[in-house]
Amino acid sequence: MHDDEAARVRALAEILRDYDLDAVRVRIGDAEYELVAREPAPAGAIVMAAGGAQPAPAAAPVNGEAVVAAAGAAPPANVKRVTAPVVGVYYAASSPGAEPFVTVGARVVPGEVLCILEAMKLMNEITSEYAGVISRVIPENGQLVSLGDDLFWIEP
Repeated sequence: MHDDEAARVRALAEILRDYDLDAVRVRIGDAEYELVAREPAPAGAIVMAAGGAQPAPAAAPVNGEAVVAAAGAAPPANVKRVTAPVVGVYYAASSPGAEPFVTVGARVVPGEVLCILEAMKLMNEITSEYAGVISRVIPENGQLVSLGDDLFWIEP
């Protein structure tokens, strides 16, 4: 991360704290920065990515704020995408040590629970709108996801 980028992130974190905001999202050129106030995460669990065609530089948390940006490949035409309806922390299972709700290759039906997204201390069960087979699980357990990020790809 360049010094000017680090300064921008620190300034955004200060705004987040000063105005007691839950989140702030800013686009500067091709880069998009999103800071979300949350509990400190384990080292290495927070990522900052620049939007567009630029590579994604890594960043450290700034006083418990996470910095992320949306990035990803397009799914094949026949794939149904399940996206995040809120900004939150992705959990693959109902509790630590429990089996994940679904894994790659699992057959799902509409209404079946796929994961949990924790948003502002609320646990939101994300269910499938489609019947099919899970072909890809995108986020890692404990990863912060943004509104509209792909969570799962389901093939009919």
